[in-house]
Amino acid sequence: MSIQERPADGRSHVPSVTGRVDPGAAVGRHEEILEAALELFATIGYRATTMAQIGDRIGIRGPSLYKHVTSKQELLLAIMTGMMEAQLRLQRSALDAGGDVRERLERITVVHVLYHAEHRYKAFVGHREIDSLEEPERSRILELRREYESNFRDLVQEGRERGVFQSSSDRWSSYAILDMGIGVSAWYSPSGSVAPDELGATYAEFALRMLGAARP
Repeated sequence: MSIQERPADGRSHVPSVTGRVDPGAAVGRHEEILEAALELFATIGYRATTMAQIGDRIGIRGPSLYKHVTSKQELLLAIMTGMMEAQLRLQRSALDAGGDVRERLERITVVHVLYHAEHRYKAFVGHREIDSLEEPERSRILELRREYESNFRDLVQEGRERGVFQSSSDRWSSYAILDMGIGVSAWYSPSGSVAPDELGATYAEFALRMLGAARP
């Protein structure tokens, strides 16, 4: 499936009155480069994207581009790291809110789906391009993924042991919930008829029904 393109934020590099590069403008330019890379990685793939294409997308040429980033791999790593750290931060916050096991599973499912709907480019690239990362960064990102998945599995196991959930495999049940959310990044459109929060609530209900714990 294809995903719709999204324009970069349009911010430009503005020198200061002293002739030095404004640090804020430099940060803005780096984010602009990241956005251009993200869009290209999502639409044509990491391996098919060149640094020249990234520069062309925002109107800067080779030597100037390398003042801000060292390589295409650096950009991919920044995207992957940002994605996983953001997802873990949202998930931990949802877990810290407390509640019974059903409420906690419902809450982390909602934020999982919301992230994949609201940041579909990052999620799409983050899941598709993991094998394009070089070591040791690839292993580090995979470790963050394992932590994220294990929090789902731990809740499924807790719910099963408390007699709240029915699951023949805690592992596969957690994977099924994760896959539901991941799939959203491949088809969701913000111009569609469903809002991200509505989608998150619906998918959380699906997860609870799958585990035999739907609300009355």
